[in-house]
This record gives sequence, structure tokens and C-alpha cells, in this order.
Amino acid sequence: MIFHQSMVKIIAGILAIIGLCVGVNVTFFQTRGFAETTAVITDLTEEGSGDDTTYRPTVEYEVDGETYNVKLDNSVKADSVGNTITVLYDPSNPELAYVKNGMGIYLLIVCPLILAFVLISIFKGRGERQENKERQELSGYTGYAPHVVGGERELYFLTDLGTPKAGHRIEDENRRVLYEAKMTNFGVAVDYKFDFIDHEHGKTVPHLVGQVLESTWGTLLADVHDTFEFDGVDIWKHLKQNGISVESSVTAGEGALVGMEYRILRDGEEIAHAVQTSQFPHEEDTDAHKVEGKIPIPGFYRIWTTEVYLDLLFVTLMAFARSGAGDDKGGTYGAILGTLDKIKNNEGNI
Repeated sequence: MIFHQSMVKIIAGILAIIGLCVGVNVTFFQTRGFAETTAVITDLTEEGSGDDTTYRPTVEYEVDGETYNVKLDNSVKADSVGNTITVLYDPSNPELAYVKNGMGIYLLIVCPLILAFVLISIFKGRGERQENKERQELSGYTGYAPHVVGGERELYFLTDLGTPKAGHRIEDENRRVLYEAKMTNFGVAVDYKFDFIDHEHGKTVPHLVGQVLESTWGTLLADVHDTFEFDGVDIWKHLKQNGISVESSVTAGEGALVGMEYRILRDGEEIAHAVQTSQFPHEEDTDAHKVEGKIPIPGFYRIWTTEVYLDLLFVTLMAFARSGAGDDKGGTYGAILGTLDKIKNNEGNI
């Protein structure tokens, strides 16, 4: 199952409702009419093993002159024998007892706050997506620019690391910014707002970019999935809808020990070839920073392309830069298979 930002909110809301119900039951029903007394932990029952080991206490307490020894469902520390705890017991059946704690009250306080946070973020997110759609219409955006072939250019895609805003840009060899995404609003529970700016053609389009999420399966048959939502749609689905497919592999070459390589196609026709590069992608920077120049940095790519319009290519590279994925499904298996195929075709050389 693939979890997206909206699904996480729904799951959190469901868990908050369940927690609220538990809190109500524990606080108002489970121990209603119970009496309070002090009990001594006399024994521990060890359950599980390793890091999953828990210790269930047996406690002793007195009611109306009669002593009761009761094993409780709560877990305590391994060295708790001899400690005293407060328990609640049923006067009509003193052997029915629970540890007195503030869990019920805690759930009654925290769960409504979580539920309110989830509901506000869901409705706010819907409103922001509608607002963003209206802003796109005002900017004249009707979709990505058509595939137009020009002369081949060597460009650089760079990601601003070390900042929560994590902006992205494409530069030419003279450091002139051709295309970039500038964050205009940083949110915790809602999508980030970006202005995507095409400096070559003087066009700005607003987009919403969600937080990166990962779902992992612990088997050999299912891959990880690193993704985020782009204007409310899974980024990899969004790229597929716009004709993008990517052939991924691992490469070793100038300026990088080992890095990712992408052959990017639009409707089956190659529009760009990108290679992961160092944090100093320009040749003079590589000379000035010899150590860093040999380390591939996530989010930095050297690009060769004939595309005149860079908008869809930019979003494709941003998908890999933000998610850290290895293939166009958000996983890693595609890159592994692509590398094996590349080795086979090159007779063992990457």
C-alpha cells in the first residue's frame, strides 16, 4: 500500500477517534465506582524476548482485612519488585483491579487536539488546492509546454540543501538561472507553495508540493516507495500522466565515484540525459574542491538536453531530488534492473 499525505491525515484521524473512545471508556466507565488503595509488587512475569520483553506485575493489597494477590495487565520495569503502586479495585469483586494512571485523561486531552488538527489541515488543504488552481488559471497555465527540439545544451540541476525550503533550479554553464522553483509558503501540515519560474520565457506558474513520505515493505518482492504529492496527485503518477518515463541506472564517471544516471523520455522519445554529480557541478568548482568534486550529492545533476521548454524536465528532476528515489515508480528496483542491463550490454562495465 502506498501512503500519501492525505491518507496519513485520515489514518491519524481514525486513530485519534479510537484513542478518544478508549479515553472515555477508561475514565468514565471501566473504573466507575472503583475504590483506591496502595499495592506492593511481589512478583514479575516475563513475557517476550530481547527488546520486546515486558514484565507483568503481581501485586498484593488488602481490602477489609483480606489480602489479595492479583496479576495486572500493565507492564513495569524489571527491577520493580518491592515497589508500591496505586491500584483501583472493584469493591464488589476486589480481585478485579487496574493500575491507576492518567492515560484516560491524557487521551481525552491529546486525541481531540489531534483530531482537530487533522480536520483543520484537511479542509485547509482542500481550500489551498482550489486557490492554487485559480491562481494557475489566472497565470494562463493550461499544462506543460509542448515538446520542442532545439540545440543540445549542457545544464545543471541544483538543490539548495541544508534548508527546509529546499529550492531547486536549472543553470547553464555561465551560472545563469534558466528555470527555478521558489518556495512562497512553508507549511507543516499542508502542502508547500512554490512559484515555478521559467526565466527564458518569462512565465511563472504556482504549484503545491507535498511533504516526502515513504512506505516500505520488508520483503524481497515489494519495493520501497518514496513519494510526495504534486498539486494533489502522486508525483510519479503525475509524470506518467504527462508521458514521462525514466530509465535509471547506477554509473561511475568524471566528478562522481558512484551516482545515479537517468535517461528521461517523453512519450517514448528521449528529451534529456542526466547524471548525478557533485555539489560543485561546474568544472572550475570541481578543481577548487577536489574532494567534494568526487562525491555525488543527492539533488545535483548534470543534464544534456535538446528541450527548448524545461518545465516538465524540471519537475521530473525535482521528483528524484526531493524523494531520493531511484526509479520512476518512487522505488529502487528499476535502477537495479537498469544497472544490470547496462552491465550486460557493456560487457561488465558500468
